[in-house]
Amino acid sequence: MSERYFPQLADQLSERGIDVEFVKRKLKTQHIETPSWGYSNSGTRFKTFNYPGAARNIHEKLDDAGYIHSLTGVAPSVAIHIPWDKTDDWVALQDYARLRGVSIGAVNPNLFQDDQYKLGSITHPSGAVREEAIAHLVECCDIMRKTGSNLLSLWFADGTNYAGQDSITGRKQRMEHALAETYRHLPENGRMLIEYKFFEPAFYHTDFADWGMAYATALKLGPKAEVLVDLGHHAQGTNIAHIVAFLLDEGRLGGFHFNNRKYADDDLIVGSANPLELFEIYCELVKAGDKSKDVAYMIDQCFNIESKLEGMLISVVNCQTAYAKALCVNYERLAEKQANGDVMGAHREMVDAFETDVRPLLAQVRIEMDKHRDPIAAYRADSYQANIIRERGTAAAGSGGFPT
Repeated sequence: MSERYFPQLADQLSERGIDVEFVKRKLKTQHIETPSWGYSNSGTRFKTFNYPGAARNIHEKLDDAGYIHSLTGVAPSVAIHIPWDKTDDWVALQDYARLRGVSIGAVNPNLFQDDQYKLGSITHPSGAVREEAIAHLVECCDIMRKTGSNLLSLWFADGTNYAGQDSITGRKQRMEHALAETYRHLPENGRMLIEYKFFEPAFYHTDFADWGMAYATALKLGPKAEVLVDLGHHAQGTNIAHIVAFLLDEGRLGGFHFNNRKYADDDLIVGSANPLELFEIYCELVKAGDKSKDVAYMIDQCFNIESKLEGMLISVVNCQTAYAKALCVNYERLAEKQANGDVMGAHREMVDAFETDVRPLLAQVRIEMDKHRDPIAAYRADSYQANIIRERGTAAAGSGGFPT
């Protein structure tokens, strides 16, 4: 197809030594997984605003996810949260997802809402509580087999609020024991992604506080255990691109939970508060080549005051935009300038790509994928949102929307 929307940009990229057709091929194979809980009512510890038309069950979540994929063409799977999305017939749910043009992605256990987990789940002082938590993790491994998922995505609220509340070393050892037991039950092609968070809801210490703890644990467990990087789970000023580069080189970057934060774990739309950070992360992924081929890209956000569908759609588009810009870096030229100590020249290679308006390029890619060139405009002109508001009304918030 002729380049109707970006002939000038195509020429500019070619002059920079960028293979435009290669960039387009990579963009067409991008895969961003959306979370089931992002389509339902959600909120903060202060308030949940019930949104008209928000999904009330897993089937409506899959309906909405299928709609987002139909607009973008790059969101073909849906992460599920157990027990929020539990069903009696996983085969039927797979079939339903397939009819909506999507598949079941990562399985996320919930070990942070039940009363017995007040002092932790797999690190709880009580052996009985720990066994219950492990049983839930094993159940999720079984759900992976039934749904064809190959990802177990783990986040724990476990930690303490006061010095002396519990043995930090003891909790570490309990954590390792529980994950080793879970690891044994992973499907043959399954991977365990270990997420970390430096604070909240525990305020003195969190059992998995940073990527180093997750990485060290993954090494102990085996090659199926990797680190999951949530963009919101870091202290202010943390260089996430540095963490990503390190884990990629070690072969232990399992995936992402994409979101953005201004202060702490805000769960804002990815790329909204700091698009440069997202671009830098994607640059490391592009540079890593085959080392990044199995990385899972998942959105994990809580749409509190915005439309669930438009928020999710913009999130996917922002990931497309960041990836497109990262593909516009001439990495050979960048490496030459780095080797020659050309500090500002190397920096400009990155900045020039970041400042490139890739919207015409993305429009062309979407047209070649038989999608609308502007998915946000297509959404706003469509009646899908109005239809689900009429059909679903405004549901009271349930337990299926807290971000992790």
